[in-house]
Amino acid sequence: MQGEVRVAAVQAEPAWLDLDTGVDQAIDLIGRAAGGGAQLVAFGETFIPGYPWWIWLDSPAAGMAYVPRYAQNSMTRDGVEMQRIADAAARHGVHVVLGFSERAAGSLYMAQAFISDTGELISVRRKLKPTHVERTVFGEGDGSDLQVHDTPLGRLGGLNCWEHLQPLTKYAMYSMDEQIHVGAWPSFSIYRGAARALSPEVNTAASLMYAVEGQTFVVAPTAVIGAAAHELFCDTEAKRQLLQLGGGFARIYGPEGSSLAEPLREDEEGILYADLDPALIAIAKSAADPVGHYSRPDVLRLLVNRNPAPRVVETPAPIAREPEVEEFPPVTAPE
Repeated sequence: MQGEVRVAAVQAEPAWLDLDTGVDQAIDLIGRAAGGGAQLVAFGETFIPGYPWWIWLDSPAAGMAYVPRYAQNSMTRDGVEMQRIADAAARHGVHVVLGFSERAAGSLYMAQAFISDTGELISVRRKLKPTHVERTVFGEGDGSDLQVHDTPLGRLGGLNCWEHLQPLTKYAMYSMDEQIHVGAWPSFSIYRGAARALSPEVNTAASLMYAVEGQTFVVAPTAVIGAAAHELFCDTEAKRQLLQLGGGFARIYGPEGSSLAEPLREDEEGILYADLDPALIAIAKSAADPVGHYSRPDVLRLLVNRNPAPRVVETPAPIAREPEVEEFPPVTAPE
């Protein structure tokens, strides 16, 4: 980071299972964030077309009713919808990190797109390990999805949700000298009071600890559960109690643990802004740099395979050769 960077974390209810409306919504939010002076705007996990909340509310058999619609409204990385969002980033001169459900052939992945302020799709990464029942919907990423990118804003990376609870994943990210991290989350709405690990206290703490452990700024956008989500996912009172309204806990943290933006109410839609001063990174790293002067590589080291893991590998085509001609000795007539 060469200077101060203004960032924006979106806290909004997605356009559930509606790709076209979701793209319109994202473009509008990009424009609003740019109007607020943001140089980077970040969206929550699977903001398009929204997080598949049915997986936590009923049986897999019941959830099949949502599967075709969710797949149809998931976005490809090279389609017209992604291009529209990239065009909006270029038009407003703002970097975008977008959480979306990526459709690739017959599979879906929990993806984050990194888009430059010129509209270049820098990269798309996938969540390495979908969490718990998410694995009934989404496939896994591979080592190539551990990414930190050089941008004019600084070294920019991202993870989804409970990837922030994976110590080795985090350490691999820290090792790439990340300076601005987008920690994308869904809303913190499910099983409130019944499952502490899913609580806003635990998950906001995970974002905070990522900032402190990695000495990086963390921009943590989230979604919001509103009436539209209840109408779509909750056909019983029991489900409405499981998936409660609100759940918006967007945060922005400094690398030494400071809170850099005043939070919104959990049921409030809006955008958080913060100005990131790179001097805070130097201050934080002078105290503790777990991948630098505060490490003990003689005792503990991490082995990482960053290579892509394609499902099909083609063997090389055989090399064409001239047919071999066997020479026989000349035949002489008998005397």
